[in-house]
Amino acid sequence: MSVKTSPLFTDLYELTMAAVYFEREMFAPATFSFFVRSYPSNWRFFIFLGLQEVLDFLENFSFSEEDLAYLKSLKLFSADFLDFLRELRFSGDVWAMPEGAVFFAEEPVLEITAPLPEAQLIETFVINALCFQSLIASKAVRNVLAASGRGVVDFSARRTHGLEAALKVARASYAVGFSATSNTLAGQLYGIPVTGTMAHSYVESFETEIKAFSAFADVFPENTILLLDTYDTLAAAKKAVVVAKALEEKGKKLKGVRLDSGDLAYLAKKVRQILDDAGLTYVKIFVSGGLDEYEIKKLLAEGAPIDAFGVGTKVGVSADAPFLDAAYKLVAYDNRPVTKLSHGKKTLAGPKQVFRLEKNGKFFKDVICLREENYPEGYPLLEKAMEKGKRLIAPPGLCVLRKAIQQNLEKIPAPFNEVVPPKDSFYPVEYSQLLLSVQKKTEEEIRLKEVKSAL
Repeated sequence: MSVKTSPLFTDLYELTMAAVYFEREMFAPATFSFFVRSYPSNWRFFIFLGLQEVLDFLENFSFSEEDLAYLKSLKLFSADFLDFLRELRFSGDVWAMPEGAVFFAEEPVLEITAPLPEAQLIETFVINALCFQSLIASKAVRNVLAASGRGVVDFSARRTHGLEAALKVARASYAVGFSATSNTLAGQLYGIPVTGTMAHSYVESFETEIKAFSAFADVFPENTILLLDTYDTLAAAKKAVVVAKALEEKGKKLKGVRLDSGDLAYLAKKVRQILDDAGLTYVKIFVSGGLDEYEIKKLLAEGAPIDAFGVGTKVGVSADAPFLDAAYKLVAYDNRPVTKLSHGKKTLAGPKQVFRLEKNGKFFKDVICLREENYPEGYPLLEKAMEKGKRLIAPPGLCVLRKAIQQNLEKIPAPFNEVVPPKDSFYPVEYSQLLLSVQKKTEEEIRLKEVKSAL
């Protein structure tokens, strides 16, 4: 789904800063760096998504006459500045990790170099696009890892924060390894497999539960999954056996049953026994109902015979980690490295590159360097994705992206791929000596100029 987004999707202070840059003729190249400062609890890596949306936005960046009329009505901006915006197009370069890359805290994932007003005005959109999609991908992939090869389905549409969010959740979760989505529009837009059969209201609308089950099996004999917990789960499982036997007489098979409440581990074991005793070993057991990676891990640790999981709310809103502590910060202007010294929010000066080292087919460590450095022991992660406002890389298809992410996941070493890793275990991210030297020099110059001179 590609929709042109107005450049007014920005915080007002981006426009007021750009107006000052315009008045002071500050058009020299500026480099901004996007990175995530820290991990949510128990997270040890992130999945990078949202790059293609950023590139689309930058390629189509332009203010419409309606946009300019609105800005004029605010009575904040000069006519000359509005004329400048009328002609403004993004003309910069973008360096970024590939879509689907595994990245770690404090690493620059994307860097943009452009005339200062351009690089400033796009900040809000860049953070919005990269934060949400990388957040959801990183949350969803934890559920995939917890499921240990079992299917995971996106059930989040009704609980996500808006239609657009629901679509992005479906796409991101499929990209990282979910098997399907219940969101039919996402299926149409992205080619994602869709799944779903019945709700409790369906069962309640029939005179009896067995009539509800039988009617569904008559209409959808190739795709019948029976919801068992409307009244009594184990009694419903015995009715599912009756329906399954009726389907067998027609040369069909009951696809599965779903549990959505109660003690899921206990019920899954009891339902499996009922099905197996009836010779229905092929019938799958699906579970849903407030699940996330922690619940999935717990259920499997208890030996629950579950074949697939439906996850919704807790992934769709990333309930335990609803935001990324991400930033888009100026690191160079007019060939001058810059940094901020704010406590807990210090930035690394200068345009950068990240090199990754592998050992025995696994990620070993990352090293953050200056852009011009080479680190022969590793390979660079940031590639030039846009030059002078023109895209250099084609968007990967969703299946290609999904495969790339799977390959990346296989290279994450333990314990960093665990749902609950050891408290003090973090993937090693180091800094080159040249970067540290530039950082030290930049900080000293700032303290001399901005701090000591004020005393």
